[in-house]
Amino acid sequence: MHIVIVHVKVKPECVEDFIAATRRNHEGSLTEPGCRRFDVLQSHEDATRFILYEAYASAEDAARHKETTHYAHWRDTVAPMMAEPRQSELWQGLLPA
Repeated sequence: MHIVIVHVKVKPECVEDFIAATRRNHEGSLTEPGCRRFDVLQSHEDATRFILYEAYASAEDAARHKETTHYAHWRDTVAPMMAEPRQSELWQGLLPA
């Protein structure tokens, strides 16, 4: 599996709007054929910090995700909410779900 872990820090006044926008992206992502998981995590210690855990069957499926309407809408909606640029890490899933 192809795993993408995205670290996000949003402005404190944008937390609820970020969660709402990310929920729509999460719901759309789960309908994609190659999407295996799309988890949204919020830090207990800092409510402005989030992790998106995205698991895809292949790197091609992850690339197709970035071509979807729901991803483009999320990206454009949350851009002004960011306290700092989001950071992505690529991982390889060794044990399939």
